[in-house]
Formats: sequence, C-alpha cells, structure tokens
Amino acid sequence: MEPDVDLDPNTDDLPLRANTNHILVKHFVLDLTVQLHRKVIGGTIVLFLEPGLGGQSKHKVGDQKTSRAEVNAPTEAAVCDDTGDGAGVSAAGSEATTTRCMVGTGESSLGFDAAERAAGEDFTVVLDCRDLSISKVEEVDVTSLPSMSSLLEEVRGEEADGKRFISRSAALLQKLTSIPSNQWREQHRLFSECSCAPAAHGGGSLEFHTDLWSLQVRKRGVGTPEKFPRVLRISYETRPEGGSVRWTKDQDGRVCVYTAGSPINNRALFPCQEPPVAMSTWQARVRAPSECVVLMSGENQVIPVKDEEKALLIWDYYVTMTMPASTFTLAVGHWSEAIAELPAAAAKGVMGSIKCGELAKTGAGPSAGTEAAVTRKLAQQYSMEKRSLNHTKNRRDPADHCISCSHGDYPCRFTERSAWSQRVVPHRVFAPISLLPKAQAEVLSLLPRCLAAAHATLGVHPFPRLDVLIVPAGFSSLGMASPHIVFLSQSVLSRTGPGGGELARSLCGSRLCHELAHSWFGLAIGARDWTEEWISEGFATYLEDVIWARAQQLDPEEVVEQSNLKASLRWRRLSDELQNSEEELQILRPNMEKTGEVSECGSSVVKHALNPDKTFMQVHYLKGYFLLTFLANEVGEPQFIHFFRLFVKKFHGQLILSQDFLRMLLTTFPDVARNGLTLAAIYADWMDRPGIPKWLYERSAVWSQARLVKEVKAEVIKWILLSRSKGKGRKRKRAEPKVNYKELRSDQLVLLLELLLEEAETSVATLRALQRAYTLQKQDAEVRHRWCELVVKTRFSQAYDDVEHFLVNDQAMGVYLYGELMVHEDPGQQALARRCLSLVREGMDRSARTVVEEMVL
Repeated sequence: MEPDVDLDPNTDDLPLRANTNHILVKHFVLDLTVQLHRKVIGGTIVLFLEPGLGGQSKHKVGDQKTSRAEVNAPTEAAVCDDTGDGAGVSAAGSEATTTRCMVGTGESSLGFDAAERAAGEDFTVVLDCRDLSISKVEEVDVTSLPSMSSLLEEVRGEEADGKRFISRSAALLQKLTSIPSNQWREQHRLFSECSCAPAAHGGGSLEFHTDLWSLQVRKRGVGTPEKFPRVLRISYETRPEGGSVRWTKDQDGRVCVYTAGSPINNRALFPCQEPPVAMSTWQARVRAPSECVVLMSGENQVIPVKDEEKALLIWDYYVTMTMPASTFTLAVGHWSEAIAELPAAAAKGVMGSIKCGELAKTGAGPSAGTEAAVTRKLAQQYSMEKRSLNHTKNRRDPADHCISCSHGDYPCRFTERSAWSQRVVPHRVFAPISLLPKAQAEVLSLLPRCLAAAHATLGVHPFPRLDVLIVPAGFSSLGMASPHIVFLSQSVLSRTGPGGGELARSLCGSRLCHELAHSWFGLAIGARDWTEEWISEGFATYLEDVIWARAQQLDPEEVVEQSNLKASLRWRRLSDELQNSEEELQILRPNMEKTGEVSECGSSVVKHALNPDKTFMQVHYLKGYFLLTFLANEVGEPQFIHFFRLFVKKFHGQLILSQDFLRMLLTTFPDVARNGLTLAAIYADWMDRPGIPKWLYERSAVWSQARLVKEVKAEVIKWILLSRSKGKGRKRKRAEPKVNYKELRSDQLVLLLELLLEEAETSVATLRALQRAYTLQKQDAEVRHRWCELVVKTRFSQAYDDVEHFLVNDQAMGVYLYGELMVHEDPGQQALARRCLSLVREGMDRSARTVVEEMVL
C-alpha cells in the first residue's frame, strides 16, 4: 500500500501510513499537560529524524530478522555532497474526509496541491495520526544552543578536513543521535535541551495537512529526505473521543486516563510512526494535578517536581532501549501505592500506603527520612530479600557470561553481569484506594515470586524495574504489558478477601506470569509483522504455565497434571472458537508468503486489525500455545524451555517473523527432521491453514484422560444424577445433596461448569446445591463466568444478581454474556442485559461497547 492511495476507512485493515523507509524517528521528546476536567492531553512532541534507506530497504519474502541495529543504524545520507539533487518520492496521503492545511498560523480548507505531490517537487513526511488537533508544526534550530558547542566543533573540524555536509544542522543531529550508549545520560540531556530550542529562522513553521489516518508535513523547496529538517516540534491536543486514550473513572469514582493499546495504538495520543520497524527511544515530561500519580512505560525520576506556576506536579520518564511507538503507555489517576506488610521485628508493625502525590508535595521521596519513606524502604528490602524465592537459584548457564548482542547500540541489560543475578527487579503496585488491600495481599505478595520464576525460566529481566496498576473496571482485557509497566484488570483479584489462600490467587498469579512473559516475547523481542500476533500472545500463554508452576514450587508430577488440565480447557475453548469464526480469522500467519512485506515507502496495513470479530478472539493465543506445545513434545520439554533462553539471548532487541524462531529451532534440533518436522510442514499444518491440525485432535484424547480431568468428569456424573432425581417424583422439602462432593481447584470448577453447560437440562434444586457446595459467588472470575453462563442458559432467576455483578465488575470477560442473555428472547434476561449496559456504558471500553450495543440495542 502506498500512502498516496486512498484507503477505505470502513475496511477491517488498519493502515500504517508512516513512510518509514524514507525517514525514521530516532528519538522523541514529549512535553504534555493532562487536563482531567477537559479530558484533554496537550503540549508538544519533538521528533528527531534521520533519513531512511528509501525503497531499497523493502524486505523480501524469506528475509531473516530485522534488528534494531538494521532499523536504526546511522545512514550515509546525512553526509553527502551539497550539490546532490535526488528526486523526492511523494508520501502525502488523502482521504475522502474533511482535511485542513496550515502554513504557520494561516489556515486553509485545501490540502496539498495534488499536482505538486504527483510531480514530487516537495518531500513529505507522513506520520500516523488520528483524532488529534494539530495547531503548529515547526522546524527547530539546534545550532545556536551552547550545549551543542562540543558537537558543533566536531562538525567544523570535519568541514575543515574537507568533508561536505548537506547542512550543518543535519551533521550536528547525526552526531547527537550517534552518541554511544554508555553516554546516554548526556545524550538525553542534549535531546531535552534541543526540544526547547527556538524555531528556525523566519518562524520555522511548516506546511501540514491532516486526514483520517495521518499527518503530512513538508517544507517548500525540499525534495529529498536528506534535506528535510531533522528536528520537528508539533504542538497539539488530544480529543476526548480519541481511540488511543481512555478517559473514565476509577473504582472510587475519580476521573482518570490511561492508554489502552487500542486497535489504533498510540496515534490518537501523539503523531508517530506506527509500523513496528520504526524503533526509537523517548523522553516524556508530563504535568498533572498534584493529587494524581503519573505512571508510564520507562525509567523515572522517582520524585516528581512541583510546577509552582501552574500548581501541578511534573513527572519525567525515559527509555534507553529502542522500542516501537506502539509500546508507549501512560496512566494518570488518583492511584495509591501498595506497601508490603512487614514482620513486626522489621518495622514494629508499621504498615500502610503512600500516595505519591502527597510524597511529592511534602518534598519527601523514597529515600527521604520520613516514617512513610522508611517504611517503603524496609518494605522493598523485605520484599526483595525475604520473598525472592531461594528455590529458584539455578546454576548459571555458561553462555550467560558472554552475550553477543546483534541489535543497535543501547544500554543492554543482557550484557550486564549484575542483571543476570537480579532475580527480582524493583517493583511497585498501584491501585485505587478501595482495591488497595487486595492489591497488597495478592498482587504485591505474588509479584516477587513470579519475577523470580520468570528470571529462572528466561534469564535476565529486559527491563530494570516494573510497575503494576489495577486499572478501571472498563478495561477490556485481563492484562496488558508495556515496557516497565503492567496493567491488570480487577477481575484477576479474588472475591474471598486477603485470607483466601493460594488457590484463590491462582488467576492473579497466572495472569501476572503471562504479562511478565511479554517482557521477553512482545517487548524485548517483537513481531516484525503485527499480523503474527502468536509470536507475542502464543508464547506468553505457553510460558505463563511454565513460570507459574515454578512460582508455585510444584513438583514434576504436579506440573504435568496442571499442564494437562490447562491444555484440556484450552482445547475446548479453541474448538468452540474455531467452530464459530470465519476461516480467514483462524490463520496464525494471515499474510502467508507476503508476511513482513511493506510498500516502497515503508507503509503497510494490518490485516483484520479493525475487524470487531477479531477483537475478542483468542485464536492467536490458543493456537499459538498449542503449536509451541506440539514443538515441545517433539524435542522434549526441558530442552524446549532451555531453547527459549538461547533464542532470547540471540534475538533480544530485534523484530522477528515466525520463520526466525522455527528455523533456529530446527537447526538446534536437527534430529526432528527424521520425523518429518520441516518448516514447510509446520507452515502447512499450523500456520497457513484454518482449523485444527491432526496432532491436536489426537492429543486432545490424551488430555481428556488426565487424572484431574477424570476427577471432574466423575463429579459431573454425580451432579447429573442428582439433577435427574430432582426432576422426578413428588416435590421434596429443601432436599440437600446426599453425596459427598470432592473439593475442586479453580480450573477444575471451570471444566465442571463447562460440562454441565452441555447438558440439556439442570434442575433448580441442583443449581442451588451446586451454588452452595462450591460457594460459586466467591470463586475467581473464570469460574464465575461459567457459572453465569449456566445461570443464563437454565434461566435460574435466583442467581441473576450474580450475572449482574459479573457484567458490572468483570467487564474484561463479560462481552458475549450479553449475547447469551439476548438470544433466548426471554424478557427478564433481556431486561437484565439492558440494565447492566446502562450501568456501565459510559465507562466501557469503546470496542466492547460497540459489540455489546449491536447485541442489545
């Protein structure tokens, strides 16, 4: 797809319009103010640009990985003959929508002249942009900054030696972006000062044009990327309706905002380059009300600074690893930090929570001498030393001592000896005040164990710190991972209270492990083609079982039993999903032989990304998980887990396609070829074909005979017999079950309820007995979801309160429950669906609301 080709905004494909082959953002600096009362984030973004490789960098089918070195490597384009007159390739786009063009402060209803664009007279930078109000785009002059004098002297020295540059500014910026990673602090300081530099001579205002999906910028008379300004400052505001930004209320009814990884990623938060290959680093300064906490993907200066002029707090974050712009995450709200409970000997019973905003207002920080700060420090020390899971101390892999990185130059933890021994990185947990006790008792207590188990499984943590936030009820997923921060749904918290025991926390623990796995697969290693989501989600689903089993300290037999039960449940889920979805949505590699291809300018589309049916599908999670399970079965599970560590060491910091993983696997285990396991066979059976592979059908029969599964089936028979007995003969007064029912774990309860759902009828007395026997209202969200399905199917009106509570409080999981309420055409159930929608509609995730409204309204 070329960016000057009209796109149908009603298609299911997401356009990535940025011309990344022509020009790349190397670094960006955000300076934003969050206005909660207006539901607007406004300020500036400063982009530091570098010419790309043009159409020559188009990837061919079968290419190997794209490293961050390849994507972000300095090009020779910044240093060339001043007489060069390369013809620029136009990258301006157009849509059949209302557009505007501004030159300086003048505004016109006309876009760029089509004839000029076609003639290629001016080069155009295209950025991915949606629902932003752009007020100004200007060129920034960094040559006059005193802080740049040393770099400027280097440029002058090279000029004196006869080297010729397109411009001194371009050469200066090339020097800045090429500063070695061991001097990243100095580089960030210079980036920050450059972002505040004045506009170029004459005001520096550039022409720009916005359409539905992009922002296009040009400078008259500039015909090539090499001659285009290297530093742009864009002044803008978000719009309340922007899809990348979620304005809502937290569980305490207080306004907050967070970016939710929506289908259009971050283009409604700031103008950016969305194609995955557009790697960059960033710095962000965010001003927010003093009572709020600002959390963001990145390292942070722990203590926010007062903005005396505006009575706001200023929060600074930054990243040093090059990342796609889509991984940038922001959350601003009245969050409080959960503090670990200390043993009496350590802190004399001191326990509590600290609001970061209050710390900043008093001038105190985690290292300050206040009682609260001391408590925080002791809590962190206790968390690190007492709860770091000594049982996960493995013998160091000799290869850990000699990591050879093939990515671009950034401060990489994989090369730091100290990082390899840091099993538990510094971490914090935030939540609204009403959920703070649960966040403390469950998330904060489990997190060190999960971090240590993840380290034991995959090696060094790619990121040096982690925040976890319990997000508002309208969050549409159980979790989301970004660099340095994880969002968790309140649905992962148990309903039994702090004393609920280990089994009650299983959903929280496994979800934490899933999101931690994304630090390696999804973040440190990313997919070069977003349609290959299984590279992230399939891997995280497979690894969550491995990491959670290690965190629970299960013995080998328990690991196998738990794995078989999980596999049986996922098999049922995948079978059901594949029977009720379009075939083209069932393919792990939908672009097939065109996977990873982009246009000559670097733009592309993400197949099915805007398809509402795909939003809530789990094929890439489940089918990807089963593919990895199949491969583990072929090579041996211990060897397969060790292979993950080898793969991470080789490919961290890089973008990959499916074949990169599969080729390395087949090379590492050449004996599997004797069994017919080849790249072509894996593509044919698993990657490029809808439906269920033969191996999976055969293996499902084995899982169905696993011990924990058979236990459940035996219990189901008891309930079925009870139901049939209750449906016959005279009415019995408060008849109770006469059979002793076995206590089941959460996953077993899920399976039990699923099997009962397959029964044509279940008596009311049996449902009441079932509810009492397992206290279903207090089980985790997975169990309660199946219980609600059974209640709806059987029209068990006495438990409709359970359904309403679930739809209001577990919005991450309840979308299709609305459909089940409507399909029976029962007036009571339909009224229940409409009432629940009216209660949560305002705070719902936009995609979920669209799907639910189609069902209900």
